[in-house]
Amino acid sequence: MSGYDADRRGDDRPIHTEKIIADRKIFFLDLKENDRGQFVKITEDVKGRRDTIMVPLEFLDDFIDALEDIREAAEG
Repeated sequence: MSGYDADRRGDDRPIHTEKIIADRKIFFLDLKENDRGQFVKITEDVKGRRDTIMVPLEFLDDFIDALEDIREAAEG
């Protein structure tokens, strides 16, 4: 896998991360990998309270498509 160091398996550090600051919220999008494969961990931090979801990489395109559909519906 490109950019992936096999010695990091089991390490909690992400392969890649993005951070979005929106008002009082911070969103962290981390590409990670475990024994079952790669996934995106999305964490919302609001004043220290965190909620997290995991999206397996094989469903990432479906997830992005759904978000784009929501954006289009919101734009009218």
